[in-house]
Amino acid sequence: MEFLLRYLRSRLPAVCLFLFCCIFFAVTFALLHLPLRAVLYPSVVSALALTVFLACDCAAQLRRYRRLKLLEAHLQTITDELPEPETATEASYQHLIRLLSDQSAALDASIQARVSQMMDDCTLWAHQIKTPIAAIRLRQQQEDSDFSRSVAEELQRIEQYVDMVMAYLRLDSDSTDYVFRTVRLDDVIRPAVRKFSPQFIRRRISLIYTPIEATALTDEKWLGYVVEQILSNALKYTPHGSIEIGLESPKTLFVRDTGIGIAPEDLPRVFEKGYTGCNGRTDKRATGIGLYLCRKICANLGHTIRADSTPGRGTTIRIDLEKHSSNPE
Repeated sequence: MEFLLRYLRSRLPAVCLFLFCCIFFAVTFALLHLPLRAVLYPSVVSALALTVFLACDCAAQLRRYRRLKLLEAHLQTITDELPEPETATEASYQHLIRLLSDQSAALDASIQARVSQMMDDCTLWAHQIKTPIAAIRLRQQQEDSDFSRSVAEELQRIEQYVDMVMAYLRLDSDSTDYVFRTVRLDDVIRPAVRKFSPQFIRRRISLIYTPIEATALTDEKWLGYVVEQILSNALKYTPHGSIEIGLESPKTLFVRDTGIGIAPEDLPRVFEKGYTGCNGRTDKRATGIGLYLCRKICANLGHTIRADSTPGRGTTIRIDLEKHSSNPE
């Protein structure tokens, strides 16, 4: 219907001209006192001829229109599959399209090369920065004091930021190593809890966790990264109280804290890239990348993630593991 309306609108001047000529001849014959049948008959025949012409032309234009719409899904080959131009104007337009397509391809190749180089540089930096981190950690482990434990916590935060960079680089990469299989959730949760155990102890935050004894079809490494990021946020915004890890029916993993919570106006946007909200403006170190990565990773894994929070009472992050859209390898 949309195509038909556009076609009739494009042919409207010709139809109006035809009607004007018919009316002109009818008025002229009437003024000359000639029989109106002399103009009515050729007008009807011309109208029928015009209708047939418009129907054939509309069918031809519809075929061209459908062909062009089909080519929209294959932009790489659009310049080779364009229909033959019928007029000099169409030929000029197609020439411009080919020029723009060549320029777009060259620009895309240049951007891809720059992005690839940037990813290689960032990956190299991420691997190199781990060497001084390991050296500092080795020296820090030689003593046990409040200062030493504080340094260890900051080193862990640096390592987490490095891992965040690596996850961000790999997230949309063609080489992302997703391996789907049936995983015991306790095998995902325990390493994350063990990793942050010094912070639980140092901050005197209670951990409520009992073995879940459940499985899920997922990627163990990437789901582990999501759990670590959620635990890190819970510890960051829970000055005292507790953090609970558990499973809700049917198969929803949750991390619940008793921290400062999230403002109602921030809650719908906490998973947006770069959004930090009121808490982020208070904590200048917030990047707004962590929960964004969690949402992207969960989407790639076929899971859903959501947040519920009450300011001053805490936040609950839920990961629905029941849904999955990928096949195990």
